[in-house]
Amino acid sequence: MIQLAASILSADFAHLADQVRAATEGGTSVIHFDVMDGHFVPNITIGPPVLQSLRKFTKLPVDCHLMIENPDQYIGDFAAAGANWISVHQEVCRHLDRTLHLIKSHNCRAGVVINPATPVDTLTEVLEIVDYVLVMSVNPGFGGQKLIPNTMRKLRQLSDLRARRGLNFLIEVDGGIGFDTVGEVVRSGGEILVAGNAVFGKGDPKTNAEKLLKTAQDAMMVKL
Repeated sequence: MIQLAASILSADFAHLADQVRAATEGGTSVIHFDVMDGHFVPNITIGPPVLQSLRKFTKLPVDCHLMIENPDQYIGDFAAAGANWISVHQEVCRHLDRTLHLIKSHNCRAGVVINPATPVDTLTEVLEIVDYVLVMSVNPGFGGQKLIPNTMRKLRQLSDLRARRGLNFLIEVDGGIGFDTVGEVVRSGGEILVAGNAVFGKGDPKTNAEKLLKTAQDAMMVKL
């Protein structure tokens, strides 16, 4: 099943409630919440107070993507603010197993993220723990970047690993997903599609979400 995760990083924060509602009406099933600290990635975004406000006008699951150093220090805060899913980067977690269990202890789905230059093999010891793996198809830090084609190979690797080991984690993809790339992402194994600019960049978020989701679903039918 394909899910669309609308990334509010590209939304108009002056009209955030209206934009999230429109994207939801268009078929968005997850709200993607990007947290950046200016250290692990070269940008600073939003924190628990914004998430707490977001919770007031959406009942959709909030997928909190922590692009930060020392994520263990903040996992409890984001869970308390209303996160349903929390993902952390393999590259910053010294004790990844412990961090993933910490997320689960707060009754959140636990995800692990890998950057474009990080091999899938670095995750082999935690794939039985995670609920989802997020593959970055751009270098994290900014929205509106172009998808890095070589990252599609990782989606196929993860799909193969999951099948061979009989696991059930989901495969999420973030970066450069638009009408021209979503078909390849889905055919390569992407299941949760994070889209910011394609949903909120231009035009009506409802219409954009509907069209993007239909394009993805059509690609899935071809794959099947």
